[in-house]
Amino acid sequence: MRLDKYLAQSGACIRSDVAKAVSDGRVAVNGAVCSRRDVSVCPEDTVTFDGIPVVYREHFYIMLNKPSGYVSTTLEEEGNSPSVMRLIPEAYRSRGLFPCGRLDKDTTGFLLITNDGGAAHRLLAPKKHVNKVYAFSCRLPLSEDDAGKLCGGVNIGDLVTMPAEITVTGSTSGYITIKEGKFHQIKRMFEAVGNGITSLERVEFGGVSLDRSLGAGEWRFLTSDEEKTLLGNI
Repeated sequence: MRLDKYLAQSGACIRSDVAKAVSDGRVAVNGAVCSRRDVSVCPEDTVTFDGIPVVYREHFYIMLNKPSGYVSTTLEEEGNSPSVMRLIPEAYRSRGLFPCGRLDKDTTGFLLITNDGGAAHRLLAPKKHVNKVYAFSCRLPLSEDDAGKLCGGVNIGDLVTMPAEITVTGSTSGYITIKEGKFHQIKRMFEAVGNGITSLERVEFGGVSLDRSLGAGEWRFLTSDEEKTLLGNI
């Protein structure tokens, strides 16, 4: 593989900037500064950019701690809320990244960003029953009876939801695990029992927990173990 393609596909820099980076002596291959961007490299070679090792990736799996106010889309339209993709560096966005599923604009927490369309399709497929765990706060105290209804499945207008799991941590707070991902699903579930959601944060997706060291709007690549856990669910 050519060095310029290698650097671009690894997300080290966008392809149009590779020529200048190489001419400026910022790129080294196996310890030697490289002066040609068309030199052939392979994943086993040691490539550094500004002294930092470049990790080659065919597919990207990024954990983003989505802040409130951002929409889970790849494009923005003038006057609309900002896209979550604005939070990802351009060098990575150029690899065709997109959000795997959607979180509502005011919902925060773990949003997977990837360029693996096949994995995203399977993770979101209803028949795969991939768990999504949310921390919630609700408007009214959640009674044992209403929690039981939510766990059994409720009619939200266009469907009856699959059974959910609820762990109550306070009179108006807890965790809910669902296997679907319908539009405003959890909000509509609580409305179906005469309650309402006041805050919602996704804390786990496909067996991978949100990294609490990530601040709102921050991101990191999944570890190899997290990738195995996530992809093992599909």
